[in-house]
Amino acid sequence: MAGTFPHPSRRSFLKTGLIGTLALATAGGIYRALQPSAPPARFTLDEKARSALTAIAPVMVGNIDAAPAERDRAVSLVGDAIAGLPLTTQKEIQDLFALLTLGPTRRFLAGVPDEWEKARPEDVTAFLQSWRHSRIGLLQTAYHALHDLIIGPWYADASNWASIGYPGPLKELR
Repeated sequence: MAGTFPHPSRRSFLKTGLIGTLALATAGGIYRALQPSAPPARFTLDEKARSALTAIAPVMVGNIDAAPAERDRAVSLVGDAIAGLPLTTQKEIQDLFALLTLGPTRRFLAGVPDEWEKARPEDVTAFLQSWRHSRIGLLQTAYHALHDLIIGPWYADASNWASIGYPGPLKELR
């Protein structure tokens, strides 16, 4: 029959796929090689990252009923902690918050259906636990990064010590 195409064999299909993959990888490598690498810039929390932290921090520290001022202070403490990190680490944190604040990834990867401002504590808790116990190492790493970014500055702040019954360092060590 005129105008019909033969069915490609499995071997020719795999060869075409491999050649296409190599071509894309080569083009990507050339593109990256020709682009000047910009030094990492300082990361400051934007409004979307702040709203994510405002929802995540109270759940992480176990203070779900925190007043808005307490939530703002927790976000500020995290922002200060990020500012003290190396630029390459700040870039990784920026990537993490970009992932958390992008609608599709927030829904499908974090499992939080609503914007962070409307996120229910149960959804945030489920998201944190799913990342904490994930079989995917990258999600576990992201959970631990969030944990350390929130818990470290929170408990380093002397104003939070009384709530956990910590009297502060021994007078001899001050």
